[in-house]
Amino acid sequence: MSKVVAIQMDPLDGIDIDADSTFALALEAQSRGHTLYHFLPQDLALYHQRVTALARPLAVRREKGNHFSLGTAETIDLALLDVVLMRQDPPFDMAYITATHLLEHVHPDTLVVNDPAHVRNAPEKLFVTHFPELMPPTLITSDQGRIMEFRNEHKDIIVKPLFGNGGAGVFHIRPDDENLNALLEMFTGIYREPIIIQKYLPAVREGDKRIILVDGKAVGGVNRVPMEGEARSNLHVGGSALKTGLTKREQEICDAIGPALKERGLIFVGIDVIGDYLTEINVTSPTGIQEIDRFNGISIEGMIWDAIESRLDTVEE
Repeated sequence: MSKVVAIQMDPLDGIDIDADSTFALALEAQSRGHTLYHFLPQDLALYHQRVTALARPLAVRREKGNHFSLGTAETIDLALLDVVLMRQDPPFDMAYITATHLLEHVHPDTLVVNDPAHVRNAPEKLFVTHFPELMPPTLITSDQGRIMEFRNEHKDIIVKPLFGNGGAGVFHIRPDDENLNALLEMFTGIYREPIIIQKYLPAVREGDKRIILVDGKAVGGVNRVPMEGEARSNLHVGGSALKTGLTKREQEICDAIGPALKERGLIFVGIDVIGDYLTEINVTSPTGIQEIDRFNGISIEGMIWDAIESRLDTVEE
Protein backbone atom coordinates (compact mmCIF):
# COMPACT_ATOMS: atom_id res chain seq x y z
CA MET A 1 0.00 0.00 0.00
CA SER A 2 1.08 3.57 -0.66
CA LYS A 3 2.73 5.29 2.30
CA VAL A 4 3.35 8.94 3.14
CA VAL A 5 7.05 9.60 3.59
CA ALA A 6 8.80 12.80 4.71
CA ILE A 7 12.52 13.20 4.07
CA GLN A 8 14.38 15.42 6.52
CA MET A 9 17.55 16.42 4.72
CA ASP A 10 19.67 19.29 3.44
CA PRO A 11 18.69 21.37 0.36
CA LEU A 12 18.14 19.26 -2.75
CA ASP A 13 19.71 21.56 -5.29
CA GLY A 14 23.28 20.82 -4.21
CA ILE A 15 23.23 17.01 -4.31
CA ASP A 16 25.09 14.78 -6.77
CA ILE A 17 22.34 12.55 -8.17
CA ASP A 18 24.91 9.92 -9.22
CA ALA A 19 26.24 9.51 -5.68
CA ASP A 20 23.68 10.74 -3.17
CA SER A 21 22.14 7.88 -1.17
CA THR A 22 19.09 9.89 -0.10
CA PHE A 23 18.26 10.64 -3.72
CA ALA A 24 18.36 6.91 -4.47
CA LEU A 25 16.06 6.22 -1.50
CA ALA A 26 13.63 8.91 -2.70
CA LEU A 27 13.56 7.49 -6.23
CA GLU A 28 12.86 4.00 -4.90
CA ALA A 29 10.08 5.23 -2.60
CA GLN A 30 8.49 7.12 -5.46
CA SER A 31 8.68 4.06 -7.75
CA ARG A 32 6.74 2.11 -5.09
CA GLY A 33 3.94 4.66 -5.16
CA HIS A 34 4.76 6.37 -1.88
CA THR A 35 3.93 10.06 -1.44
CA LEU A 36 7.00 12.17 -0.70
CA TYR A 37 7.58 15.37 1.26
CA HIS A 38 10.83 17.25 1.85
CA PHE A 39 11.77 19.49 4.76
CA LEU A 40 14.88 20.92 6.36
CA PRO A 41 15.81 20.17 10.00
CA GLN A 42 15.13 23.81 10.90
CA ASP A 43 11.55 23.39 9.66
CA LEU A 44 10.67 21.19 12.66
CA ALA A 45 8.48 22.53 15.46
CA LEU A 46 7.04 21.15 18.71
CA TYR A 47 3.84 22.69 20.10
CA HIS A 48 1.21 21.15 22.39
CA GLN A 49 3.09 17.85 22.10
CA ARG A 50 2.64 17.77 18.31
CA VAL A 51 5.70 17.69 16.10
CA THR A 52 5.15 19.46 12.80
CA ALA A 53 7.30 20.41 9.85
CA LEU A 54 6.94 23.06 7.17
CA ALA A 55 7.27 20.62 4.28
CA ARG A 56 6.80 20.58 0.52
CA PRO A 57 5.50 17.79 -1.72
CA LEU A 58 8.47 16.26 -3.55
CA ALA A 59 8.93 14.58 -6.93
CA VAL A 60 12.34 13.27 -8.05
CA ARG A 61 13.79 12.13 -11.38
CA ARG A 62 17.23 11.11 -12.61
CA GLU A 63 17.80 14.18 -14.78
CA LYS A 64 20.89 16.26 -14.05
CA GLY A 65 19.96 19.86 -13.43
CA ASN A 66 16.28 18.94 -13.26
CA HIS A 67 16.27 16.23 -10.63
CA PHE A 68 13.48 17.42 -8.33
CA SER A 69 10.29 19.44 -8.07
CA LEU A 70 8.85 20.88 -4.88
CA GLY A 71 5.23 21.86 -4.32
CA THR A 72 3.78 24.56 -2.10
CA ALA A 73 4.96 24.50 1.52
CA GLU A 74 2.45 23.27 4.06
CA THR A 75 2.57 22.46 7.75
CA ILE A 76 2.30 18.70 8.24
CA ASP A 77 1.81 16.75 11.46
CA LEU A 78 4.51 14.11 11.50
CA ALA A 79 2.34 11.85 13.67
CA LEU A 80 0.03 11.40 10.67
CA LEU A 81 2.79 10.12 8.38
CA ASP A 82 4.04 6.59 7.90
CA VAL A 83 7.79 7.21 7.66
CA VAL A 84 10.31 9.98 8.31
CA LEU A 85 13.78 9.51 6.83
CA MET A 86 16.28 11.42 8.97
CA ARG A 87 18.92 12.06 6.33
CA GLN A 88 20.56 15.43 6.97
CA ASP A 89 24.33 15.43 6.88
CA PRO A 90 26.36 15.81 10.08
CA PRO A 91 28.13 17.51 11.90
CA PHE A 92 26.65 15.72 14.87
CA ASP A 93 26.16 18.88 16.90
CA MET A 94 23.46 20.18 19.25
CA ALA A 95 21.19 21.01 16.31
CA TYR A 96 21.42 17.40 15.18
CA ILE A 97 20.81 16.12 18.70
CA THR A 98 17.82 18.43 19.11
CA ALA A 99 16.28 17.02 15.92
CA THR A 100 16.54 13.51 17.36
CA HIS A 101 14.71 14.65 20.51
CA LEU A 102 11.90 16.19 18.47
CA LEU A 103 11.49 13.15 16.21
CA GLU A 104 11.46 10.89 19.25
CA HIS A 105 7.99 12.33 20.02
CA VAL A 106 6.53 10.61 16.92
CA HIS A 107 8.61 7.43 16.74
CA PRO A 108 7.76 4.54 16.52
CA ASP A 109 4.11 5.27 15.64
CA THR A 110 5.61 7.15 12.73
CA LEU A 111 8.65 5.08 11.81
CA VAL A 112 11.77 7.25 11.90
CA VAL A 113 14.75 5.80 10.04
CA ASN A 114 17.11 5.50 11.73
CA ASP A 115 15.59 5.34 15.24
CA PRO A 116 16.28 8.88 16.57
CA ALA A 117 17.11 7.90 20.15
CA HIS A 118 19.65 5.36 18.98
CA VAL A 119 21.09 7.75 16.41
CA ARG A 120 21.64 10.14 19.30
CA ASN A 121 23.27 7.40 21.37
CA ALA A 122 25.48 6.05 18.59
CA PRO A 123 27.86 8.77 17.34
CA GLU A 124 30.12 7.26 14.69
CA LYS A 125 33.38 7.33 16.61
CA LEU A 126 31.89 6.51 20.02
CA PHE A 127 29.45 3.69 19.24
CA VAL A 128 32.30 1.68 17.75
CA THR A 129 34.07 1.67 21.13
CA HIS A 130 31.49 -0.84 22.36
CA PHE A 131 33.24 -3.37 20.11
CA PRO A 132 36.85 -3.00 21.31
CA GLU A 133 37.90 -6.39 19.98
CA LEU A 134 37.17 -5.16 16.45
CA MET A 135 38.97 -1.78 16.68
CA PRO A 136 42.55 -0.62 16.21
CA PRO A 137 44.26 0.80 19.32
CA THR A 138 42.27 3.96 20.11
CA LEU A 139 42.49 6.77 22.65
CA ILE A 140 39.78 9.38 23.33
CA THR A 141 40.98 12.18 25.58
CA SER A 142 41.69 15.88 26.04
CA ASP A 143 44.84 15.10 28.05
CA GLN A 144 47.92 16.04 26.04
CA GLY A 145 50.14 13.89 28.25
CA ARG A 146 48.07 10.79 27.49
CA ILE A 147 48.23 11.61 23.79
CA MET A 148 52.03 11.82 23.92
CA GLU A 149 52.17 8.48 25.71
CA PHE A 150 49.96 6.94 23.02
CA ARG A 151 52.22 8.34 20.31
CA ASN A 152 55.33 7.03 22.03
CA GLU A 153 53.74 3.59 22.13
CA HIS A 154 52.32 3.45 18.59
CA LYS A 155 54.62 5.94 16.77
CA ASP A 156 52.47 6.39 13.64
CA ILE A 157 49.04 7.82 14.53
CA ILE A 158 45.85 9.39 13.20
CA VAL A 159 44.36 12.42 14.99
CA LYS A 160 40.78 13.51 14.28
CA PRO A 161 37.84 15.36 15.84
CA LEU A 162 35.43 13.19 17.78
CA PHE A 163 32.34 14.52 16.01
CA GLY A 164 33.79 15.32 12.60
CA ASN A 165 32.53 13.88 9.34
CA GLY A 166 33.54 13.36 5.74
CA GLY A 167 37.25 13.19 6.56
CA ALA A 168 37.35 16.81 7.79
CA GLY A 169 40.10 17.49 10.30
CA VAL A 170 41.77 14.07 9.94
CA PHE A 171 45.56 14.20 10.27
CA HIS A 172 48.20 11.50 9.81
CA ILE A 173 51.06 12.20 12.22
CA ARG A 174 54.20 10.23 11.38
CA PRO A 175 56.85 9.41 14.03
CA ASP A 176 59.13 12.23 12.88
CA ASP A 177 56.36 14.81 12.48
CA GLU A 178 56.98 17.90 14.64
CA ASN A 179 53.48 19.36 14.27
CA LEU A 180 51.55 17.37 16.87
CA ASN A 181 51.76 19.97 19.65
CA ALA A 182 50.63 22.75 17.32
CA LEU A 183 47.84 20.53 16.01
CA LEU A 184 46.60 19.79 19.53
CA GLU A 185 46.62 23.51 20.31
CA MET A 186 44.51 24.13 17.22
CA PHE A 187 42.07 21.34 18.11
CA THR A 188 41.75 22.69 21.64
CA GLY A 189 40.93 26.11 20.26
CA ILE A 190 38.23 24.77 17.91
CA TYR A 191 36.64 21.88 19.84
CA ARG A 192 35.36 21.57 23.40
CA GLU A 193 35.11 17.78 23.10
CA PRO A 194 37.93 15.28 23.54
CA ILE A 195 39.72 14.20 20.38
CA ILE A 196 40.25 10.72 19.04
CA ILE A 197 43.69 9.25 18.36
CA GLN A 198 44.20 5.91 16.64
CA LYS A 199 47.13 3.81 15.56
CA TYR A 200 47.79 4.43 11.87
CA LEU A 201 46.87 1.43 9.76
CA PRO A 202 49.14 1.12 6.70
CA ALA A 203 46.48 -1.09 5.11
CA VAL A 204 44.58 2.15 4.31
CA ARG A 205 46.83 2.46 1.23
CA GLU A 206 44.99 -0.61 -0.11
CA GLY A 207 41.66 0.94 0.80
CA ASP A 208 39.17 1.99 3.46
CA LYS A 209 36.15 -0.20 2.82
CA ARG A 210 32.61 1.14 3.25
CA ILE A 211 30.22 -1.74 3.97
CA ILE A 212 26.46 -1.23 4.07
CA LEU A 213 24.28 -3.16 6.51
CA VAL A 214 20.51 -3.24 6.13
CA ASP A 215 18.62 -4.23 9.28
CA GLY A 216 21.81 -5.75 10.67
CA LYS A 217 22.84 -7.72 7.55
CA ALA A 218 25.77 -6.89 5.28
CA VAL A 219 24.56 -6.32 1.71
CA GLY A 220 27.67 -5.02 -0.06
CA GLY A 221 30.71 -2.80 0.07
CA VAL A 222 32.88 -0.42 -1.91
CA ASN A 223 36.62 -0.02 -1.49
CA ARG A 224 37.78 3.59 -1.26
CA VAL A 225 41.47 4.06 -2.05
CA PRO A 226 43.15 7.35 -1.11
CA MET A 227 44.95 9.23 -3.83
CA GLU A 228 48.71 9.59 -3.68
CA GLY A 229 49.82 11.96 -0.93
CA GLU A 230 46.45 11.87 0.86
CA ALA A 231 45.75 10.04 4.14
CA ARG A 232 41.97 10.19 3.71
CA SER A 233 40.05 7.85 1.45
CA ASN A 234 36.71 9.71 1.37
CA LEU A 235 35.43 9.91 -2.19
CA HIS A 236 34.69 13.64 -2.04
CA VAL A 237 38.35 14.39 -1.23
CA GLY A 238 39.70 12.41 -4.16
CA GLY A 239 39.46 8.78 -3.08
CA SER A 240 38.79 6.22 -5.82
CA ALA A 241 35.86 3.82 -5.62
CA LEU A 242 36.69 0.22 -6.51
CA LYS A 243 34.55 -2.89 -6.72
CA THR A 244 35.07 -5.31 -3.84
CA GLY A 245 33.65 -8.25 -1.98
CA LEU A 246 33.72 -8.98 1.74
CA THR A 247 36.61 -10.87 3.30
CA LYS A 248 36.07 -13.49 5.98
CA ARG A 249 37.21 -10.99 8.62
CA GLU A 250 34.83 -8.30 7.33
CA GLN A 251 31.92 -10.73 7.44
CA GLU A 252 32.89 -11.61 11.01
CA ILE A 253 32.80 -7.89 11.90
CA CYS A 254 29.36 -7.50 10.34
CA ASP A 255 28.05 -10.61 12.10
CA ALA A 256 29.38 -9.29 15.43
CA ILE A 257 27.70 -5.88 15.24
CA GLY A 258 24.60 -6.78 13.21
CA PRO A 259 22.36 -7.90 16.09
CA ALA A 260 23.08 -4.67 18.02
CA LEU A 261 22.15 -2.58 14.97
CA LYS A 262 18.90 -4.44 14.35
CA GLU A 263 17.90 -4.30 18.02
CA ARG A 264 18.38 -0.52 18.02
CA GLY A 265 16.31 0.13 14.92
CA LEU A 266 19.35 1.19 12.92
CA ILE A 267 18.05 -0.01 9.56
CA PHE A 268 20.56 1.74 7.28
CA VAL A 269 24.16 1.70 8.52
CA GLY A 270 27.53 2.17 6.84
CA ILE A 271 30.66 0.87 8.55
CA ASP A 272 34.28 1.64 7.70
CA VAL A 273 36.87 -1.15 7.77
CA ILE A 274 40.61 -0.79 7.21
CA GLY A 275 42.50 -4.08 6.98
CA ASP A 276 41.20 -6.22 9.82
CA TYR A 277 39.81 -3.34 11.88
CA LEU A 278 36.47 -1.60 12.27
CA THR A 279 37.07 2.16 12.51
CA GLU A 280 33.59 3.75 12.38
CA ILE A 281 29.88 2.86 12.51
CA ASN A 282 27.94 5.49 10.56
CA VAL A 283 24.26 5.74 11.53
CA THR A 284 23.43 9.42 10.92
CA SER A 285 23.40 9.73 7.11
CA PRO A 286 25.36 6.84 5.57
CA THR A 287 26.44 7.02 1.95
CA GLY A 288 27.80 4.63 -0.66
CA ILE A 289 24.75 2.74 -1.92
CA GLN A 290 24.82 4.06 -5.49
CA GLU A 291 28.47 3.08 -5.97
CA ILE A 292 27.81 -0.42 -4.63
CA ASP A 293 24.66 -0.75 -6.75
CA ARG A 294 26.59 0.03 -9.95
CA PHE A 295 29.46 -2.35 -9.17
CA ASN A 296 27.27 -5.27 -8.10
CA GLY A 297 24.11 -4.80 -10.14
CA ILE A 298 21.92 -4.67 -7.05
CA SER A 299 19.50 -2.21 -5.44
CA ILE A 300 20.42 -1.47 -1.84
CA GLU A 301 17.77 1.25 -1.74
CA GLY A 302 15.25 -1.47 -2.59
CA MET A 303 16.55 -3.61 0.29
CA ILE A 304 16.24 -0.66 2.66
CA TRP A 305 12.65 -0.03 1.61
CA ASP A 306 11.87 -3.74 1.92
CA ALA A 307 13.11 -3.54 5.53
CA ILE A 308 11.13 -0.36 6.22
CA GLU A 309 7.92 -1.77 4.74
CA SER A 310 8.40 -5.01 6.66
CA ARG A 311 8.54 -3.04 9.92
CA LEU A 312 5.45 -1.08 8.96
CA ASP A 313 3.57 -4.30 8.17
CA THR A 314 4.58 -5.77 11.54
CA VAL A 315 3.24 -2.69 13.38
CA GLU A 316 -0.05 -2.79 11.45
CA GLU A 317 -0.57 -6.45 12.31
